[in-house]
Amino acid sequence: MAFDLFDRVHKELSITGHAFYEGILSISEVVNRKVEIIRLHWQASSLLQRIDDVTDRVGRLIAVQVSDRLHSRLQPDSIVYAVDEALTDARARVHELKRSLLQVDAQIRELKLEAIHQDLLLLHHDLTVRSAGIERLTVMRDAAAAGQPLSAVPTPLASSIATVLRGPFLLGPSHDLILRPGDIVITIGPQAELDQLTHWLTGQRPLTLALTRSPQIVGTLT
Repeated sequence: MAFDLFDRVHKELSITGHAFYEGILSISEVVNRKVEIIRLHWQASSLLQRIDDVTDRVGRLIAVQVSDRLHSRLQPDSIVYAVDEALTDARARVHELKRSLLQVDAQIRELKLEAIHQDLLLLHHDLTVRSAGIERLTVMRDAAAAGQPLSAVPTPLASSIATVLRGPFLLGPSHDLILRPGDIVITIGPQAELDQLTHWLTGQRPLTLALTRSPQIVGTLT
């Protein structure tokens, strides 16, 4: 009996210690990622400053050459040659700096995507334990929502619409906004409301209702 109790306590302590270790590891990864993003931003700022310095030196050189031409008897060909040589050198250096800047920018975007992914996982967990969710729904051509303003959505459901994506634009959920086929609607709220919006926006039966086969079927929005 005592041996079983000791074994059980040992297992619980092992599980708790492992969870604590995983938590510390997760926090350290988040901190390291943020520190790396800050470092890369500083590097990108330094590259931009170097590009500005190159263009500033070229501008000063051209101004000096033109000024010397106006106040001396230098041959125009020598001035053109000096300016052309300076521009060629500056163009090569700026091209190299921009290539480095693009590489840094790609690293920043990759780290930010990792951070966003982690945040989305936490958001999904927070919503799930509260019987809520977040959906990305595309308005279908044969759906009831196509051609309808957002004011046609019943008030309790309208509050679940966070934003509408249309091409390159981010549209606020105003009551006079007419939904078009192909619009992407981001919804967040209680799962029951999202199920109704899914049917209204896409014309498809919500998966959660189909799986649970709840006797309280939500009526079709009109």
